[in-house]
Amino acid sequence: MVPMFQEDGSSSVTSSSPLQFFSMMSPSLGSPYPWLRELKSEERGLYLIHLLLTCGNHVAAGSLEHANIALEQISQLASPDGDTMQRIAAYFTEALAHRILKAWPGLHKALNNTRIGLVSDEILVQKLFFDMFPFLKVAFVLTNQAIIEAMEGEKMVHIIDLNAAEPAQWIALLQDLSARPEGPPHLRITGIHQQKEVLDQMAHRLTEEAEKLDIPFQFNSIVSKLDHLDIEKLRVKTGEALAICSTFQLHTLLASDDELLRKRSPLALKNSNGMYLQRVLQMNQSTLGELIEKDLGNGYSPSTDSASSSPVSANASIKMDSFLNSLWGLSPKLMVVTEQDSNHNGSTLMERLLEALYSYAALFDCLESTVPRTSLERFKVEKMLFGEEIKNIISCEGGERKERHEKLEKWIQRLDLACFENVPLSYAGMLQARRLLQSYKCDGYKMKEENRCVLICWQDRPLFSVSAWRCRK
Repeated sequence: MVPMFQEDGSSSVTSSSPLQFFSMMSPSLGSPYPWLRELKSEERGLYLIHLLLTCGNHVAAGSLEHANIALEQISQLASPDGDTMQRIAAYFTEALAHRILKAWPGLHKALNNTRIGLVSDEILVQKLFFDMFPFLKVAFVLTNQAIIEAMEGEKMVHIIDLNAAEPAQWIALLQDLSARPEGPPHLRITGIHQQKEVLDQMAHRLTEEAEKLDIPFQFNSIVSKLDHLDIEKLRVKTGEALAICSTFQLHTLLASDDELLRKRSPLALKNSNGMYLQRVLQMNQSTLGELIEKDLGNGYSPSTDSASSSPVSANASIKMDSFLNSLWGLSPKLMVVTEQDSNHNGSTLMERLLEALYSYAALFDCLESTVPRTSLERFKVEKMLFGEEIKNIISCEGGERKERHEKLEKWIQRLDLACFENVPLSYAGMLQARRLLQSYKCDGYKMKEENRCVLICWQDRPLFSVSAWRCRK
């Protein structure tokens, strides 16, 4: 609802859209009326959601003049150091603006030509995420315990880490293996990452720890993106017991499936997009604040059928199927998959915008509840990690859009089709993980079991999933 000024200067409430109201403002005013700055946090949050969805609709429709008006007004209320909704709005606004700029490749390249992505920044922000949230720690505890139990009695163990970015996981595993009653196995870890510096640091840390614990150890580095990985370079040897660990990686393979999307009927895509926009417009006319509150408090998901939102069905994911079949061909005793449990792979901009608003609202709320607003570390995680993910989800298409997070049920479908069978996660691992969450002394972090897998939640909203698999012969 938008406050409007009457002739006597008092305000009333009307159902006019925020964009209609703002378009009536005189450009010479330079800023919104003072009442905007006096809005309470909840009112301002609802207002920002309305504006973001309005702006998204205009960007999707190519109405750049109207999108520009909405972006200007959002920027008056959004702030990267404000409350949760102000911070989220700042990054979604940047993502929408980025998408508009991509329509002019020369302008876009000129504005981004001097941007330098430093490996040290990537390492820093991943470390901050690991330190500030329990999500990766829980995933690592569950993964390591599953590996220890699967490898009981094995003398030669080979672990393939598809995203070798955090040495803490394998340092903990080395320590656990050193305490085995039968003694530690000969351990070989093959780490895959696109940055050589990240792998070098990993190799140094793990080799140092293995020497300290007197464990026979070898680290093999493979500098590669996952979609370019040569399976032959993994060099799995006869007699090795193999485990595969995939953390936040498999979803990136879905980018290649856009080739299949382009072959779908244009009419079907048009109808799908129209139905979704109608749904969003209906939400604009209702109380979105209640939806957000319901979402964060009760685990409401705006998408009731995640499978219908993906650009192609599970059995049509050519790159994913090929990769999973290659992994199956290595005959691993165990594979543990950790993924973001969100539906960010919809075929339309508006679908992804709404889904991303819900899931990132939960992540930003985690930080709002546990870290001061003035924290520089919090700002870095929000900008350099979440902000970049949001930008990729909203502004990119085709192979460039790598952040294609999907729900657990979709991963269960894919892995089942690739002849993997789900195995329950270790009971001992579950106990350790629950104790770890309790140590945070924050009621918001929760864990729940679903389909013999684990969902790590903020309040009741699942944010990350962990599942274990073995080859089905």
